[in-house]
Amino acid sequence: MFGSLSCIYLGDKLGRKRVIFLAAAITLVGAVLMASSFSLVQFIVSRLVLGLGTGGYLATVPVWQSEMSKPSKRGAHVVTDGIFIGVGTSVALWIDFGFYYMKESSLAWRLPLGIQVVFLLVIVTFVCVCPESPRWLIKKGRQGEAREILAALHDLAPDHESISDDIRDIEHSLSICGTLSWRAMLSNGSQRMLHRTVLAAAGQMFQQLCGINLISMYATTIFEQYLKLDPVKSRILAASMCLVQPVGSFLAFFTIDRLGRRVLMIWSAAGMAVSMAVLSGTTSAEGNTGALIVAVVFFFIFTFIFNVGYAGLTFLYATEVAPLQLRAAISAVATTTVWIFNFLLAEVTPIGFNTIGYRYYIVFVVLNAAIVPIVYFFFPETSGRSLEEIDAIFIRSESIWDPPKVARSLPHGHAAEESEESASSSSSDAKKTLNHTS
Repeated sequence: MFGSLSCIYLGDKLGRKRVIFLAAAITLVGAVLMASSFSLVQFIVSRLVLGLGTGGYLATVPVWQSEMSKPSKRGAHVVTDGIFIGVGTSVALWIDFGFYYMKESSLAWRLPLGIQVVFLLVIVTFVCVCPESPRWLIKKGRQGEAREILAALHDLAPDHESISDDIRDIEHSLSICGTLSWRAMLSNGSQRMLHRTVLAAAGQMFQQLCGINLISMYATTIFEQYLKLDPVKSRILAASMCLVQPVGSFLAFFTIDRLGRRVLMIWSAAGMAVSMAVLSGTTSAEGNTGALIVAVVFFFIFTFIFNVGYAGLTFLYATEVAPLQLRAAISAVATTTVWIFNFLLAEVTPIGFNTIGYRYYIVFVVLNAAIVPIVYFFFPETSGRSLEEIDAIFIRSESIWDPPKVARSLPHGHAAEESEESASSSSSDAKKTLNHTS
């Protein structure tokens, strides 16, 4: 959480690439300390260091990806995070299962914890040769470097008209926002900053409230204690369940830019509500073998649906609705929301199962059902639009109800025109105010 919050300041101060490098380096130190722990104090400190770094790059990587991607491919590029998270989680669980039988050796936990060092070394090594975000470079007045990077990303000549148009749109967007501090997130104004911050954070809150951590964190415990399976079968099922995560994210990869963000979020929430309802009914029938089989199947179905609509999409959406001036800060706040509700559900879930049993699933039926109308009425569609066009959607909105309607009516490719219109309007308003004062 604190690693994510630090990006409110560091995200724009250091740039996307350097924050990712720094966060990965901190995580690397934490991983080494954790795998080599010989005392409880060292283990706790290593976990804190690891969390600090993880929060930092989890808040920054989606921003970097969004700012580097074409509008038509931005969704697919960012939801690849969900694919790799799914693969990583699955591999980690199978490794844990492989070491399950080495109960008498410290290698049973040291090696699984130490394997992450290899992947962190890859990040630390290769992020250095990756390009910086062209939007961050323009924000810092480094248009020449930004032009070269945009040209390389679009496979065009640096002086191509399309590259010049992109740079012009980004500069217009910056000129409208002006110089802003993180405090601008606390008020609306013509840019609707608070509104956009709430949407970004709400999407991440939904990711946790849908109940995924109920399934992923406690899968082994649920299979063992509540479905009465033996420890080995429980671990095999939990690890197998994670194999459907990258499959769901692959489906999101191919559909997110075709169907849009809203469609995936709405139908995934509806599907998860149905899945939780089935789980509530089947887990209440103790001793019924058929109900047990259906329950296990719907654990897999729920995991698949979640990864289609919420694994990587909410990180993407948080970066899309945020303006360039505050994109790092708003993404940091949104990612912090993930950690807050992750912690909350991790603490509440054991209590929930112990007190109300199978009825605990009904809580998530209600929560997922509530997400559907909230997304429909308040979340504008962002697919296929440049980040600057999305700014225009909020500039034209006057209330929390307007963005979805504006997004449907605003022509694509309207960012520059909207920027000029808004800048002209702002100038006109300023003149009227000055004349009135005189």
